[in-house]
Amino acid sequence: MGPLITQGIIAENWNFILAFVIGIGFGFVLEQAGFSSSRKLAGVFYGYDFVVLRVFFTAAITAMTGMIFFHYFGWIDLDLVYVNPTFLTSAILGGVIMGMGFIVGGFCPGTSMCGAAIGKIDAMVFFASLFVGIFIFGETYSMWEELMYAGSLGPRKVFDTLNMSQGLFALLLIVVALVAFYITARIEKAATKVEY
Repeated sequence: MGPLITQGIIAENWNFILAFVIGIGFGFVLEQAGFSSSRKLAGVFYGYDFVVLRVFFTAAITAMTGMIFFHYFGWIDLDLVYVNPTFLTSAILGGVIMGMGFIVGGFCPGTSMCGAAIGKIDAMVFFASLFVGIFIFGETYSMWEELMYAGSLGPRKVFDTLNMSQGLFALLLIVVALVAFYITARIEKAATKVEY
C-alpha cells in the first residue's frame, strides 16, 4: 500500500529519480498542451482561450478521483499522504503576487521553464527573473518570516474546511468542472466571432 517511500516499499533514494522522471513528463504534457505560449496562458485572463483552465481542472479531477479509488481499493493510505500546512496570510499574499506576475508576464514558474526549454526569449527572461525574486526574498527573509507563518491553519483539506464528506466534495468539484467547461466553450465560441 502506498505511499511507497513512506511505507519502505522502495528506498528514499528513489525520491529524486522519481521526481526527475515525473518532472520531465509534466514538462512534456505542459508543452503539448501549448503552455509554453504566453498568449495561450494569458488568454484565460483576457477571455479568449480557456485551455489552461480545462487542462488543470482535468488534471485535478483525474488525480482526485484516482486517489479516492486507490484508497477505496486499499492501494494507498490517504492518511499517510503529506498535506502542506496552510498559512492563510502568506497564501493570499503569494496568490496575489503570482497572479499579477501571471497576468503581466504570461507565465507561471513551471510554464516559464517549459517555454525557456524550447527557446522562447520571453520565457527565459521570466524564468531568470524568478531567481532575482528568490535572491531578494532570501536576503530579506527575516523581514517576511513572521508574515510567512501568519494565519496558520495546519494541514487542512478543502472538504474538511467545508464540513462535508470527501466523496460529496469530489462530486461537486466534478460538476463545477463540467459547468466551467461548458461556459468557457461558449465564451471561446463567442470570442472567435469577434475580429481583432
